[in-house]
Amino acid sequence: MSEPVAPADDKLKETIEDKLYLVKYKPDKQSHIEVIQEVFKADKLKVVLYICPAKVYTLNEETGECLVNHENCLECGTCAIAAPEYVKWRYPRGGFGVQYKLG
Repeated sequence: MSEPVAPADDKLKETIEDKLYLVKYKPDKQSHIEVIQEVFKADKLKVVLYICPAKVYTLNEETGECLVNHENCLECGTCAIAAPEYVKWRYPRGGFGVQYKLG
């Protein structure tokens, strides 16, 4: 009996960047995410830099501040759960953000 062969599936080879590129969203000039920088700087772990699947948060090496690219946000709320002491997250204003569709 021969070994089962996994089907050649290009979807398995997609990177997170490839998948994020497919997300449709309408960006808002007004951010729906606020970072309290003083508290972020004092946090030794800086968890938001690692837990966001869309890489919304990056560290400014020069200032130590957290940079927020709110246009990439998937609205999952992980950051608000992981770092509620310094991330103030809310849904984007109506009509903005991730554009979901049925089907």
